[in-house]
Amino acid sequence: MSETSSAGTDVTSFDVAIVGAGMVGASLACGLIDAGFKVALIESGELNLSHSFLPGQVDARVSALSLASENLLKNLAVWPIIENMVRLQTYSAMNVWDACGTGKLNFTAAEQHLPYLGHIVENCTITSALHRTLQHKKYQLFERSQIVDMTAQNTVPRQLTFASGEKVSATLVVGADGPNSKIRQLAGLPTREWDYPHHALVTRVKVTKPHQNTAWQRFTEDGVLAFLPLKTAAEEGPGHHYCSIVWSRPTAQAQLMQKLQESEFCIALTRAFEGQLGTVVATDQRHVIPLRQRHAKHYVQAGLVLVGDAAHTIHPLAGQGVNLGFLDVAALVQTLQQTRQQGGDISSVGVLEKYQTQRRGDNLRMMTLMESLSRLFGNQHPMLSLLRNTGMNWVQKISPIKQHLAQQAMGVGVHLPPLSQAPQSVKNTL
Repeated sequence: MSETSSAGTDVTSFDVAIVGAGMVGASLACGLIDAGFKVALIESGELNLSHSFLPGQVDARVSALSLASENLLKNLAVWPIIENMVRLQTYSAMNVWDACGTGKLNFTAAEQHLPYLGHIVENCTITSALHRTLQHKKYQLFERSQIVDMTAQNTVPRQLTFASGEKVSATLVVGADGPNSKIRQLAGLPTREWDYPHHALVTRVKVTKPHQNTAWQRFTEDGVLAFLPLKTAAEEGPGHHYCSIVWSRPTAQAQLMQKLQESEFCIALTRAFEGQLGTVVATDQRHVIPLRQRHAKHYVQAGLVLVGDAAHTIHPLAGQGVNLGFLDVAALVQTLQQTRQQGGDISSVGVLEKYQTQRRGDNLRMMTLMESLSRLFGNQHPMLSLLRNTGMNWVQKISPIKQHLAQQAMGVGVHLPPLSQAPQSVKNTL
């Protein structure tokens, strides 16, 4: 039911224009359309409507979806599509240890009285499911559309100009266009940002031992190495075990690892992971990604708001990036829906600051935690190493602290917007 735009001289008006149709932008579009808003979705590329994947076709980028993110996707009717794509891998435990000492942490779903801690899903699976959901909704889609200009912040509604010359007007413009957000730049919203001295090497690997539905993370002397369990394709049969890896290393070393012969890389990776899953026997194409922390000083202006990576990017230490973005979506939908029900103005700075207040603190706390952990495990001073390992073992023994950390990572045990709550809770609160 989506409508595709065609160039013209008239300016089309919308309640909300969302720039960026990635996981965060597409989920926000679903939520706002369901809430009755007139929505435009603007994407520089094309929507991913693939219903199936070729054998062996994988996405090197994966997300560790929390229970809160799962709830949001269920409430948007996206989760069943993901399940039907058979690319969903639950994990029921997480093992973390320090290579430079004896510190260990182990989290299990059983400790939380839950069937699992979360899911590992390829990013392309999530976006495809969201885009297929949007096919059945009424909204305006602008594909292959580049934003080149936007009216100033004292002008509401905002007007966006495409490279084609076409223009659209919206009471509220949402920047969901990623870490290098064009909307953020055009709005002149400043950021605090810095590069880490590491790059992340990501790929899928085949190992000789089952991954045990466990997410593994080893802090090494020069970075962090994570093995995340992946679903084995049905056509591959038993005996095939796959994981997605994220290996944070100093930039030069990461680039060197990318260029190694496959056999050499597998040997180095097996050694770095201490053979926890047997031998690494094969790897897909390796990708090296710069690591950068970025946080917008302000998420909002009159008629404009940022969500997801356009507002904040964090170290991928615990895979929390997309979960923070999905919480942004749930909070913004709640804010805008309540404002409309009360007869308010969704472009008002006062209204949008309610969303900013709700999300900025949580995002900053998670960013500070990830930054602290990165610095803590990146320093190999003997005294600091001793304190670090002692602290890990202490947390392992103190159940309330350990449970609090697990709940934060899963997105439970905190006040959540309705879309991030279990579906029955949403029905009771709306």
